[in-house]
Amino acid sequence: MMEILDIFASAGLWAAVLRIATPLIFGTLGALMCERSGVLNLGIEGVTTFSAMIGWLAVFKGTDLWTGLRVAALAGAAFGFLHAALTVTLDLSQHVTGLGITLFASSLSYFLFRLIVPAAGTPPTIVPFQPIHIPGLSNLPFIGPALFAQTAPAYLAIVLGYVLFFTSLGLAIRITAENPHAAEAQGVNPITVRYGAIRAGSVLMGVGGAFLTLSAFNSFFPTMVQGRGWVCIALVVFSSWRPNRALLGALLFALFDAYQLRLQTVVGKAVPYQLFLMVPYIMSIVALAVMARRARVPQALIRAYRRGKQ
Repeated sequence: MMEILDIFASAGLWAAVLRIATPLIFGTLGALMCERSGVLNLGIEGVTTFSAMIGWLAVFKGTDLWTGLRVAALAGAAFGFLHAALTVTLDLSQHVTGLGITLFASSLSYFLFRLIVPAAGTPPTIVPFQPIHIPGLSNLPFIGPALFAQTAPAYLAIVLGYVLFFTSLGLAIRITAENPHAAEAQGVNPITVRYGAIRAGSVLMGVGGAFLTLSAFNSFFPTMVQGRGWVCIALVVFSSWRPNRALLGALLFALFDAYQLRLQTVVGKAVPYQLFLMVPYIMSIVALAVMARRARVPQALIRAYRRGKQ
């Protein structure tokens, strides 16, 4: 019993929590930005997978890591533009469009990967982002290795929620999801805001995917996203569409995931490892079921907007 509790006293656990949470933070904030503008984006799983592949492939072919990250972001923006064109301009179903993009982007990533990278027993690797040790802070007992020895993209993920809730741009996005006609009366173009928010949100999804291959790991394999996109959608509901709660939800899921990995080493012989893998998802379902009852959905979410039509 003490060994199980001692895991929480390990700085390595909390370092892993932040590392596992980073792609979830990017993805959740990306989905949150889309939905806060009034558009549901179920293409996140496919966008994350494709961006993870294309960012890694760019570095594998000789570019530097930051260029690979930009390539992944551009890939996300391209899929975001496609989603916006189909849902905002053409008024097609946001559910069907998102699922279609997920299927298309996932299949395209698998196809291009196998086309460009020869099939091998062991996936080829790159040199990923290395942890940045902040002088003075990274040497602090316990919290130093946990919080101040992360890679550059991890630090970037932590501050993104500020833009959504504490700037005029964030206010324009939020009001568009509540009442686009009122937003237009204040001089805000809801169509422009939705296009921008969907593309920006998809960029964040793409960066989250690239984090997996350029920072958390050093290679790409087709199943590496493992449903993280759907977890991000759930975390948006869990957070009641609030960035601060979204950050908390991502960290909570990452804690369950990091803890079950270490718990396997303690009691793994007595319990099948598949049960441990289920724990983060089961806890997410439970948390979602509890929080969804009290969640306040943006009033114009999934509702098409046309000027002059209420």
